[in-house]
Amino acid sequence: MPQYAIMRFSKQKGGMGALEAHHERTKARYASNPDIDTGRSKHNFHIIRPKVRYNQEINSRIEGAGCRTRKDSVRFIDTMITASPDFFKSKKREEISAYFKRATDFLSRKIGRGNIFTAVVHMDEKTPHMHLCFTPITEDGRLSAKDIIGNRVQLTKWQDGFWSHTVKGFPDLERGESASKTGRKHIPMRVFKQAANLTKQAEKIQTALDGINPINAGKKRDEAVALLQKFFPDMEGFETRIRRYKREFKRQERVNAELTKKLDAAKPSIMDRLESGKLLSEVQELRRFVDSLPEEVKRQARLPQRSQER
Repeated sequence: MPQYAIMRFSKQKGGMGALEAHHERTKARYASNPDIDTGRSKHNFHIIRPKVRYNQEINSRIEGAGCRTRKDSVRFIDTMITASPDFFKSKKREEISAYFKRATDFLSRKIGRGNIFTAVVHMDEKTPHMHLCFTPITEDGRLSAKDIIGNRVQLTKWQDGFWSHTVKGFPDLERGESASKTGRKHIPMRVFKQAANLTKQAEKIQTALDGINPINAGKKRDEAVALLQKFFPDMEGFETRIRRYKREFKRQERVNAELTKKLDAAKPSIMDRLESGKLLSEVQELRRFVDSLPEEVKRQARLPQRSQER
């Protein structure tokens, strides 16, 4: 199966603390990301290690360059570098490290080594990947993500350049089909992980409801209500997030019926749609689950906790 070099940019205006805790693995548990195996976190490594906290790193670079900022300024870019899962299967740690070092070298040439304040490789999730963060400071001392990252046309050039650079060291890698050609809006990995987390919550709630009998009815109902009190806010937040990708979901619905006929999984556009199709299926299943819940239980779960205690 073809293997692809993957690079994605995420503009960040704030929230350095939460992102730093995730990247640097400073928390004991990661409930929002069930893919993280903390037992393997000791195998994570840095290509570039931050000298101080992210916020200090970012502020010192911006102030040092004399950049003018606004409240809505993009203060840093979180770049996720990875490859198709099959690419890593037969790779030793040294080869994996060489891949990410080559990727870091590419970004250093493009944006300036001085702008990069961390590049950490995560080996404790399903697929090795690197988070490389940098301040988008231009050569003439302006903070401008727009000038550095650019529009869709420039993003395509970024992807072309990244593939051209990495394929010299790893000739088996192929260039994926760009979003500007497919018309696909990238759905962030956190959306897929949020769906998976909600599905696990739904399974626990369903187990509690299925276990209700005349003897334990009160206890099991209370258990289901308590789980729903966490589930409903999470589900509402998820629904709000996926509305941003409404157009992509509509496109997916149009092609969903054809997916079983598509055997040429080598085309990245088909791979992307299969990935989106799984998410779409999970969304629909979660909505059906909510609809199937007993109205009395839903009503009780949505009551303020104080009124329930009374």
